[in-house]
Amino acid sequence: MDATLTVPALRLLGRFQLSYGPQAVDVTAAGQRVLAFLGLRSRATRSVVAGTLWPEVTEERAQGSLRTALWRLGRGPGRLVDCRHDTLALAADVHTDVRALTSTALSLVDSSPAADESAALGALCGGDLLPGWDEDWVALERERLRQLRLHALDSLAARLLAQGQHALALEAALESVRIEPLRESAHRAVVSVHLAEHNVAEAVRHFEAFRRLLRKELGVQPSAGFAAMVQHRCHA
Repeated sequence: MDATLTVPALRLLGRFQLSYGPQAVDVTAAGQRVLAFLGLRSRATRSVVAGTLWPEVTEERAQGSLRTALWRLGRGPGRLVDCRHDTLALAADVHTDVRALTSTALSLVDSSPAADESAALGALCGGDLLPGWDEDWVALERERLRQLRLHALDSLAARLLAQGQHALALEAALESVRIEPLRESAHRAVVSVHLAEHNVAEAVRHFEAFRRLLRKELGVQPSAGFAAMVQHRCHA
């Protein structure tokens, strides 16, 4: 395969990986940081990139490290970074999983029609952003994506439930629970699916498990509205 004829793909969810088609490409640690930063920020000035990625050294050394990283990235099979004057940007033809996730999530949050809810669910169930990377700029982006994913899963679960696609709705709700076990809206969605399928016992068991978890972790109870939703169906 001629890698130069294949669109490069940058994976940041679950792990870092740069690939051309099925072929993964080795990237230096500094190059990985540069590509990840630009993949998350779209574009930035050289001084911002250098200062963020090499905060513990002088500006001159940080700029030198950035130049070296860019030079090594430029030796690959295709252009990965656009350098225009003092601005750096990920090349337009580099596909990133983070951009695909963000686009899918925002369309769901905005209630835009989804061409394929099953595909949307698959896009939202990817791994965390760059696990093991402990830099502050990664942590901020990781939390931003986590919150966006949670809101999108809530929206998708509600949409699938309204369409009567209970199995997929439950998958979306449970994924939200997995990401944030203390999020009441996710547990409400799980219970709503069980009630829609007339599985009252399952709904009660899930609610009680959530109630015990909240009491143990936070010393609080589920909202009155959530409790009333379950109690109403139990006595219906």
